[in-house]
Amino acid sequence: MLRAGFVLTGGQSSRMGIDKALLEFQGATLLRHQAEVVREAAGSAILIGDPARYGDLGYRVYPDRIPGCGPAGGIATALSLGVAEWNLIVACDMPRVTVEVLRLLIEKSENASGRSVVPIGPDGEPEPLCAVYHTGCLAVLDRALREKRLKMRDLVRELEPLFVSGISSSCFANVNTPAEWAEIGENSRR
Repeated sequence: MLRAGFVLTGGQSSRMGIDKALLEFQGATLLRHQAEVVREAAGSAILIGDPARYGDLGYRVYPDRIPGCGPAGGIATALSLGVAEWNLIVACDMPRVTVEVLRLLIEKSENASGRSVVPIGPDGEPEPLCAVYHTGCLAVLDRALREKRLKMRDLVRELEPLFVSGISSSCFANVNTPAEWAEIGENSRR
């Protein structure tokens, strides 16, 4: 396949206090909502997380190859599956990301001279948890994991990125705390 879609199911949800992937959002779980958005944009959705926890949602689920490495480990796991040349990767906790934005990122990957397509967020920093990665990024990520360099915002610069600006900043709002979740929920009811 030329492209595939993946959803990172999230970490420990320690700041939220409960598994944020399973929070109710627009009549489904936040994870199911995100998987449907990714599937619509990329043509497929595979979950990276705990198969015992998320296996009943109707999607293929793969555990992290190297547990405890956060999003960098999840992205490396997705790329290691070898499902597609280009891989749309989205965190489960960005409920405002749209199919149109994801399609734009995928479209940019079709002519990218580098190995990743990464949007720039509202703070001027890259948004590596809503990006498209070529399988050629795997070697760099594996080396970083061995070296315990896990911050994707730092690593993305090593992945030959094409940075994309001009996307609405609200698209990248993520939920880590009950207050952030309440704000997302309140805004989605408007």
